[in-house]
Amino acid sequence: MGHIKYASDVGAPVEVAFTYTDNHLFVPDWMFAVAGFEPTGEIDHGLGAGYTTTARLAWWRPAVLCEITEYRRNVVIGYTLRGRLTGTLTLRFDPLGYGRSVLTSEAEYAPPSGLLGRLCLGLVDSAVKSALRRTESQLRREIEEFHGTDLVGRIA
Repeated sequence: MGHIKYASDVGAPVEVAFTYTDNHLFVPDWMFAVAGFEPTGEIDHGLGAGYTTTARLAWWRPAVLCEITEYRRNVVIGYTLRGRLTGTLTLRFDPLGYGRSVLTSEAEYAPPSGLLGRLCLGLVDSAVKSALRRTESQLRREIEEFHGTDLVGRIA
């Protein structure tokens, strides 16, 4: 199982960061390679909420099922992808001081199988690291824009 973890400071309180991230309408704005994120049932947020995620990978546009499998208000949101693309994305929010927080992004994914898969393992690891870094960076920027401050807490 591949595992990648990044942490960054966010110029917004935990409550603001979590509220922005918890809104499914904003997910295509910050999650790398996601073109659509639509609820599949009655529940549109919180533990057990399901979504149809349309990925944007070059010319391939697979629809992947996504479910929130870990959820504690103002603490953590965990997304699990099911289908052709599988893995988990966990976003943790910790207070850092007045009006700031730490966003920790963790991704776990199954490495490719078979001989060709093992040959491409380095390429897959590199692609997942890049995607997680872009997701984390874009989410941080979007949260700060939503809150109206930049990283050092100044009014934008």
